[in-house]
Amino acid sequence: MFFDTTDLQNQEIYLRLYKTADENIEKGYVPAYYFKIVRCADDTEVGQCDLRIGHNDNTKYGGNIGYEIYKSFRGNHYASKACKLLFLLAKKHKMDEVIITCSPENMASRKTCEYCGAELIDIIDVPIRHQLYKMGQRKTCQYIVRL
Repeated sequence: MFFDTTDLQNQEIYLRLYKTADENIEKGYVPAYYFKIVRCADDTEVGQCDLRIGHNDNTKYGGNIGYEIYKSFRGNHYASKACKLLFLLAKKHKMDEVIITCSPENMASRKTCEYCGAELIDIIDVPIRHQLYKMGQRKTCQYIVRL
């Protein structure tokens, strides 16, 4: 089910797999890969990202891709560069599109989506039953990248 990920690198960063998670039908979770984003020049961890394989109700609101860049490394487009590497892995899984979501107020994340070629499809209401709603998020921007 899970593929080799050692090829997920470019001149600046590479993705180091640190865990995978199998599908959990009861919770509505699809299989997922979890990575540290590492700078090639000095092997410094600059953030983390994940790819959730497939589509369901959770990925509609929470997306297929998540990312976080540590505060002191922001402003270098590491998140969008990591997303582009994750697109390669999504293609291996025969996904024809990935969804990236973020809070409408999160301008940095919205710019990341634009930098990696994602198209804003809609700003949608988060359903009351969804975990994001329980965490206080009422709307989410839904971006799509066609692979």
